[in-house]
Amino acid sequence: MKKIFHILLLSILPLIAFSQSKEITLEEAIKKAQKQSPDYQRNLNQNQASYWRFKNYKARFLPQLRLDATLPEFSNTVIRQTDDEGQDRFVNQNQLFLAGGLSISQNIPYTGGSLSVYSNLQRVDLFGDSDLTTYSVIPFSIQYRQSSLFYNSFKWDKKIEPLIYEESKRDFIETMEQISINTCRYYFSLLKAQMQLKISEQNLSNQDTLYQISQGRFKMGKIAENELLQMELSLLNSKNNVTTNTIELKRTSQNISRFLRLDNENIELRIPEELALFEVDISKAIEEAKSNRKAVIEFRRKRLQAENELARAKGNNKLEMSLNANLGISQNGNEFNNLFNNYNKQQYVSLNIGIPIFDWGISKSERKMAKANLDLTNNDIEQDKQEFEQEIYLHVLNWSSKRDFLITSQKAREIADKSYEITKKRYVLGKITITDLNISQEKKDQAVVKYLNSLEDFWIDYYILRQLTLYDFINDKKIEADDILYD
Repeated sequence: MKKIFHILLLSILPLIAFSQSKEITLEEAIKKAQKQSPDYQRNLNQNQASYWRFKNYKARFLPQLRLDATLPEFSNTVIRQTDDEGQDRFVNQNQLFLAGGLSISQNIPYTGGSLSVYSNLQRVDLFGDSDLTTYSVIPFSIQYRQSSLFYNSFKWDKKIEPLIYEESKRDFIETMEQISINTCRYYFSLLKAQMQLKISEQNLSNQDTLYQISQGRFKMGKIAENELLQMELSLLNSKNNVTTNTIELKRTSQNISRFLRLDNENIELRIPEELALFEVDISKAIEEAKSNRKAVIEFRRKRLQAENELARAKGNNKLEMSLNANLGISQNGNEFNNLFNNYNKQQYVSLNIGIPIFDWGISKSERKMAKANLDLTNNDIEQDKQEFEQEIYLHVLNWSSKRDFLITSQKAREIADKSYEITKKRYVLGKITITDLNISQEKKDQAVVKYLNSLEDFWIDYYILRQLTLYDFINDKKIEADDILYD
């Protein structure tokens, strides 16, 4: 007996575990999505890449310490060599070369050049009939290089890179709000599937009861056979609806489970409550959007990048001029101890100039293209600004009407439910036809779907409003990344 009991228990437990549903609210779903969904991971990775790009930019203006060494370089080959008389001859080269150098370099953002200080020590061992060792040392040398005297890329980087980083931070917050919007869509897709399945199951139960009643009335001769067949057809349609809605429930539950990375697809959702009443002033919304949105930073960044390309074209296509200067001391010899006495001066200055005389208009066309791109960018920015403000203006107006639509659809749902109950009772009493009953049922079902659609639009529009302004109007504060991540 105990063995049979254990077998039955082991058979029932998996069914009980499977039937257990995980209850979740919309707020909980959004919090989970903003911490573990694939969209969040992608957003976090993009933000981290932007962070390290900015760190890389900042590091380029800090001193760089570098060690270079050749340890060792051995060669035993025949090479061609030119003697003092200009004659080439082949000689055997058997030597060992060792070298090491230490340098500190610093980019100069104000000029666009690079300043470096370095020291270097080299040793050459020659092998053959008479072994010989020589040394060369540069204890101290200062070098300055600048590739162009008319275009400073560092100056433009200092303007553009901080904007790119700030844009990425705001994009992170906007994407987090987009995750909220996506979560709402997944949530309400499943919620509507659950509700429609319940409706179809209730309709099936009602149709089955009414069909039994219709059979009795048909046997008594109170209804025609055609009406009985219509009731049977309604019953069959109800069964098909239950099957269709069951499949849809499975699909939507899998979608939200994958999105939220849940280990259970058997999810029970609550109908979200309405938000607290709050007013949104259009001028306030536009002001906050201009202050918080990434688009405002993007406008400035695009204009600066276009101006940068024009400056590059002007600086490199009219007169090319580069500077290379070196100042230091050096010594060489066969004795290592004598290397640090009586240093030789090491001085070098080079100013290179290039002037395009005839290039078939290449330089001019590049400048004209850069200028045209700048004008096009400015025009696009002005148009984007207008669309930016118009989008916020229209959405605020649309948001103001969503609560009214929601209240109306909720009232319509209540009326449709009461109307159907009355119609069903009248049909049982034989006062109306099956057609009237079916029409009333369709209106009841449609009212439920319209209510859920209105509720979905209400919540999605709320999060779109947050995304468009990056402002929390309920708590009257800006939306920060920390508020989302550590709430």
